[in-house]
Amino acid sequence: MIKAVRARGGRLRVRTGTRWVAYCGGGALLAALTALSPAQAATPTTPEAPAPETSLNWEPCEDLDPVEDETLECATLTVPMVHRAGSTDPGALAETVEIALSRVPATGTAEHTILVNPGGPGSAGRQWASRTHLRMPEELREVYDVVAFDPRGMGASTPDVTCDPDFFAPVRKDTVPADAEEEQALRVDAEAYADACAEDAGPLLDHMRTEDTAHDMDAMRVALGQEQIDYLGYSYGSYLGTVYSSLYPDSVRALVLDSVVDPDSPWYESNLAQSRALDRAAHNFFDWVARHDDTYGLGTDGDAVADAYYDLRSALREDPVQDTVGPTELEGAVIVVAYTGGTWSAVASALSAQIRDDDPAPLVELHENYGDDADSDPAYGGYLAVQCTDAAWPEDWETWNADARQVHEDAPFMGWHNIWYNAPCATWDGESAPWFQVGDGPDEHPAYDGDVLLVHATDDGATSVEGAYSLRERLPGSSLVIEDGGITHGVALTGNTCVDEAVVDYLREGVLPERGTEGPDLTCDARPEPEPRSAQSAPHTPVDRLGPIGLEYPGESEGTVE
Repeated sequence: MIKAVRARGGRLRVRTGTRWVAYCGGGALLAALTALSPAQAATPTTPEAPAPETSLNWEPCEDLDPVEDETLECATLTVPMVHRAGSTDPGALAETVEIALSRVPATGTAEHTILVNPGGPGSAGRQWASRTHLRMPEELREVYDVVAFDPRGMGASTPDVTCDPDFFAPVRKDTVPADAEEEQALRVDAEAYADACAEDAGPLLDHMRTEDTAHDMDAMRVALGQEQIDYLGYSYGSYLGTVYSSLYPDSVRALVLDSVVDPDSPWYESNLAQSRALDRAAHNFFDWVARHDDTYGLGTDGDAVADAYYDLRSALREDPVQDTVGPTELEGAVIVVAYTGGTWSAVASALSAQIRDDDPAPLVELHENYGDDADSDPAYGGYLAVQCTDAAWPEDWETWNADARQVHEDAPFMGWHNIWYNAPCATWDGESAPWFQVGDGPDEHPAYDGDVLLVHATDDGATSVEGAYSLRERLPGSSLVIEDGGITHGVALTGNTCVDEAVVDYLREGVLPERGTEGPDLTCDARPEPEPRSAQSAPHTPVDRLGPIGLEYPGESEGTVE
């Protein structure tokens, strides 16, 4: 039932129930980079999309520092805001966005260019040119230009998506509602955040889908002067690489997809599965803390440690620590244990100090280091801008509520928390499109049939390992490397010799592990689990639900492959 109409940015929008949608006829069709057919270009009322740039002006970076003594350069690429013909927003066809890029040139003669994306969505990626170059062995550094970028709407790319920094001001409402009134208050907050994003972002909000960034990537390839590029994508970056290779199969030389997003699960369904994976990863952490009870004193088995954690969570609802850390802030900080074992000691020490010694300082520091604050707003807004428009989301709250209660029962570690993290999508203002389904069916996009290397850890909490097997079945030329027992989200070039050798062999020589009848095609033992240490500091690093990967914590390997 139509509830209201309004105009925004030259578009007519209709409200049905709780969701604003654009009023239009037909569907958007993917087109080439120039976006307009000759017939459309001849229509006087239809503006032309800007022509793609064919070169880049590399200069020293003003706002980025290299990880080591490297040559780090930056450039800006202008691309059309709208790459698709048949857009329902013709006024945006002549508009552009600026993509911020970075590069570490090859130390010898560049033979290849590798484009890197660290995940997210919402993550600024330019620092990853330096980080990836550092992690490469010298034989790859000599021949690879490493290029990274801030995706449209994020980081130094403009215009950017910002929404409401005050959304993260502590102490936030408990994500587990005690009654219908508390649930409604959380819904109001989620809708208000979605409205703030729409108010700020303008027409960009309708052009933030993964397909849009994939088209931007091919514009980067053209501007870099490359007939083909290599690509290394972690986490959400694996889905971006899957979409890019489907749209531009002839533009790909090598494709490494790490910590794989399930290609068969649109974001709403994917986030429900992720909550269960996060819960499994949390229990791995609880078991580890129990094995080191002599250090942390939180219990001698995983269930006892879990009980201690949930008791603390309940206590923080009634009495937040220093008016800063309530149950939601606690969840936002400890979620890092599902991303990397490199955080386990810091989190366990903070929990132990609060629970056993009544010392709040480490818990507050944990929140400051890993939790959300006002600086999280651009990344969160960028995350939503992609996720909310990449696929359809349920419009009736009854579906969200039923799924939330079930996932909380199955996976209480982040069940409700993940629901509210994505709840702005229930009333998001941008236009959503059908999920970009890769496969061979009539309603699917053709799967890339070239060589692909997939990498995944079995106990990754952010992207469950089932997604890697699903993508292996979708990509006939792929081989899957599994880190058996691995607990890190993002495996390639992070210190597992077996995994890294497979990555280097593929990038340097084009050699993949031999594909069998079913995966995995190569199994590597996990690296040793972390040793308990005293509390430690780390840079402020909030975690998106699908990245970023490779968070740098004391004790985690950051060395190159030898």
